[in-house]
Amino acid sequence: MKIKCLLLIIATLFCQHSFGQLNSKASAVISLIGDQINSDLQKDNLHGSISVAIVKNDQVIWAGAFGYAKMEQNIPADTNNIYRIGSITKVFTAALLMQMVEEGKIKPDDPVENYLPEIKNLKDYNKYSKITFRQLASHTAGLKREPDLHGADVGPLDQWEQKVLACIPKTSYNSKPGELFLYSNIGFAMLGLAVSRAAGVPYMQMVQQRILDPLHMTDTYFALPEDKLPRLAEGMSNGNGEVNIDLPVRELKGRGYRVPNGGIYSTPRDLAKFALSLIGKPALLSTQSRKQMQEVPPGGEKYGLGLMLYKSADLDVIGHNGSVPGYTSEMAIDQSSGYAVILMRNYNIGSTNLTAIAHLLLKTLKQTD
Repeated sequence: MKIKCLLLIIATLFCQHSFGQLNSKASAVISLIGDQINSDLQKDNLHGSISVAIVKNDQVIWAGAFGYAKMEQNIPADTNNIYRIGSITKVFTAALLMQMVEEGKIKPDDPVENYLPEIKNLKDYNKYSKITFRQLASHTAGLKREPDLHGADVGPLDQWEQKVLACIPKTSYNSKPGELFLYSNIGFAMLGLAVSRAAGVPYMQMVQQRILDPLHMTDTYFALPEDKLPRLAEGMSNGNGEVNIDLPVRELKGRGYRVPNGGIYSTPRDLAKFALSLIGKPALLSTQSRKQMQEVPPGGEKYGLGLMLYKSADLDVIGHNGSVPGYTSEMAIDQSSGYAVILMRNYNIGSTNLTAIAHLLLKTLKQTD
């Protein structure tokens, strides 16, 4: 046990990188948080890892990785390890929607059926008002979280659109459109397909051309290339109390309909580039579009268009979290200070609350300025 702990400490020391703009107080804060993450990893006893990137203004100022990248091997995690980001993918989809709005191809309150007529196959569709893009992007369309279709989350990446269409007739309402907030994964998958239809360009191609390429996000993927597999932090699905490494491996080949709502792989440092774009550094979207993404629509609840919203006396946070079998993630951006924190973990249930740690880092780093 002593040797294992020593290895963990050594691994941590060699996987931290400061890139400037860190004063002594900020360094001390990060060190304390790092100690807490290390302690949590040892307590969880899964031989897993957490990777972190911290942003200030327009650059990554610190990155670090803690723990191990492989369950059965003593391979220390490093800042080049790749993780799944889960539902943070929804922010990418919402950004594409707003680009289409800026180009005049979509209006937020357009009926989705204009571009995705198959949505009319929803159960009881004719009983309610037509679902809009704004409602899908804000989880106020009234749709249940998941479709009632066996195997909806299974299937090759290149067949995700067909799986979405198969899910629609098996998707039910929980409330009237525009009445209540209800987080819906299938709703966001429909959104991604409808935006793609409006653009006349495949969804994954849109993400590549409109987001990844302009931001030089060279470590972000929907399909992980063979030569990148050694860098993948091995996912451990432990949601039911047992550790399953087979399910995350199976999902390398596809997640059924779950592409626009949870299909992306990335690293904290690469995802930080996207986080910066959400505060206009650089600006993928206009100031007006970014502001609109932060407006809670009727029936909504602390969620704009693809963005989770958190405000307190100390923070004004936008971002999202994510969880898929074997991986959890957090992207939190404090607009009042210019700090952002990205965290990725290669297991699901653990001692570290990623959202709480991110907000604590944002708050304490802000106080050091």
